[in-house]
Amino acid sequence: MPFELPALPYDRNALAPHISENTLNYHYGKHHQAYVTNLNNLIASTDLEGKSLEEIIKISAADKGKAGIFNNAAQVWNHTFYWHSMKPNGGGKPTGAVLAKIEADFGSYENFVAEFKQAGATQFGSGWAWLVLEDGKLKVTKTGNAETPLTTSAKPLMTMDVWEHAYYLDFQNARPTYIDTFLNHLVNWDFVAENLK
Repeated sequence: MPFELPALPYDRNALAPHISENTLNYHYGKHHQAYVTNLNNLIASTDLEGKSLEEIIKISAADKGKAGIFNNAAQVWNHTFYWHSMKPNGGGKPTGAVLAKIEADFGSYENFVAEFKQAGATQFGSGWAWLVLEDGKLKVTKTGNAETPLTTSAKPLMTMDVWEHAYYLDFQNARPTYIDTFLNHLVNWDFVAENLK
């Protein structure tokens, strides 16, 4: 069975005015779809056909000859995870277990915000900012291009896409404004809580 573009967890206009339907039409409808299409073409009639997305990512990450497969597979996974990392009327300070864990591991929610903003703003070129759980502790990390924590011992809890196609139509080159908007209005803390369990 070839991979299919996973359904968005909300309507394409649901994140407006923060992320427009126009952005989702391109980012989800064209970019994410292209990664799915490319991946299916690359693994057709190979030993990777029929394997799970996570298996393909791990196998292709370990084989430099499979860089094209890795890039497309990881981007399919990263984007799906990103859509779930946001929700309408999200963002702001979390509550409950998530807030308690953030305060325990970062010292304060404000410290987490500062670290996450720094990761997103300083990822040179294209990539991702992540909140991950590693060795029982929350950490902020960043990855370039299609790289993903799935190839490490860290468990991803939430991600923010900082490829230009994620924000350019709505924010032009103002990546810091996009990062602020993501944290204040879009983060799906319920998804983080589920992943933390």
